[in-house]
Amino acid sequence: MRIHPTQLSQHLQKQLLPLYTVFGDESLLAIEAADLIRTKARQTGYIEREIFTIDNQFNRSDLRMSSNSLSLFGERRVMDLRIPSGKPGKEGSAAIEEYCSSLPSDTVTLVTLPRIDKQGRATRWFKVLENIGPIIPVSLVEREQFPVWISQRLSMQEQRTDPNTLQFFAEKVEGNLLAANQEIKKLALLYPPGILSFTQVKDAVLEVARYDLFKLSEALVTGDTTRYILVLKGLQGEGTAVPFILTALATQIRSLIIIRKGLDSGKPLTQLMNEAKVWGIRQKVMEGAARRLGLKLLVHALLHAAKIDKISKGVAKGDTWDEFLQLGLRFAFNNH
Repeated sequence: MRIHPTQLSQHLQKQLLPLYTVFGDESLLAIEAADLIRTKARQTGYIEREIFTIDNQFNRSDLRMSSNSLSLFGERRVMDLRIPSGKPGKEGSAAIEEYCSSLPSDTVTLVTLPRIDKQGRATRWFKVLENIGPIIPVSLVEREQFPVWISQRLSMQEQRTDPNTLQFFAEKVEGNLLAANQEIKKLALLYPPGILSFTQVKDAVLEVARYDLFKLSEALVTGDTTRYILVLKGLQGEGTAVPFILTALATQIRSLIIIRKGLDSGKPLTQLMNEAKVWGIRQKVMEGAARRLGLKLLVHALLHAAKIDKISKGVAKGDTWDEFLQLGLRFAFNNH
């Protein structure tokens, strides 16, 4: 059974099951989901708590001993199993399967781990968790969903604002849910329930957006110049090393060249994505970009990246950041 994070509270009001698995990369939402389960368990009388971190060095005898032992004071407990890498290793996998085959009595077990890919979800240990208790997948809040997410959080503290202000807010905190949540809570401290004006939000909200190379390369290939410039300036302001940025962009361009050439020669799209090493949700974005952009433009863009590399090493003259900007502008038009 899968439970969406927004439905977890309602589920826990009705019942508390012996085992829950929370996984995903959105740390704030994962923390909140795990806290809801722990709080419900505590309210129901599960007072004690044991924490195990499962990794490649994990000794399953430790979990076995704890599972088989009774609470010192006869109290119910929460067993907190954490898999920080998402890969428990051979011993850890066996420990999970063994533990789940005979869940300890008077115990609520909470398993937390990061995002699991398709291969990870097909493993025996994950299938065991999935079959025994509810799993709560915590998905990333995408850029387009951010204003709605902020609006929902504001409504929880009886505040609201107009769509333009929500968009402004979203741009300021993009990619940093923890900071966004802090800023929302700050608004509750500064202003009473009701409608928030643009000025109130602008004066209160810090610019806490977290920029990363994935957002930059995505903006590049989609031709979103405004976003590309915004993220590029953010990376520059954070002191991100030029080689990291250049590698990310050049890799993206090379992948597009592989896909574009393959499309022109009639190769199957699935084969091309494998050759270009493009997986998951990126495939749709890259396919659209490859069909929109011509091979000539992509080759020139790769040569431009080589020029930036020379400038950054002092071999050629020019301004590295200005050249990054010019590289982004190449992708703003449907040139073939």
